Amino acid sequence: IVVSADTSRFCQMEAKRGIAPFGGAHFRYLSRMGWGDAMYHLLLCDEFNAERALKIGLVQDVVPAGTQTERAMEIAELITQNAPIGIQVTKEAALTYTEQGEQAAVAYVPKIRDRVLNSSDMIEGITSFMERRSAKFQGK
Repeated sequence: IVVSADTSRFCQMEAKRGIAPFGGAHFRYLSRMGWGDAMYHLLLCDEFNAERALKIGLVQDVVPAGTQTERAMEIAELITQNAPIGIQVTKEAALTYTEQGEQAAVAYVPKIRDRVLNSSDMIEGITSFMERRSAKFQGK
């Protein structure tokens, strides 16, 4: 999750200077924003602002300059209010898909299901929903 200052500027200008993105920008752009937007910016070597970065998925939030860390901590706090096991398996499944592809991610679902369905957090989540109250997760 990337939080950007509203004054940020972005550019991959390697090809404009006769070199290539040896640091991995080419595949990182593809994975973050898709083929069309990645090729648009990688081949044009253009500079774009934070709003454009938000629109194409390079960043997830744009805030006034100097408040990025504060906003990132707010997001982190919101994430901690969710079930730890749910967050863990969501990240694991997403990384499995990214690193190994769709078949591996589908094959990983039973492992996730077993961990989640056998957790106290799942029971607390359902109970708190039925009782219309905030959940009190324990990561178990």
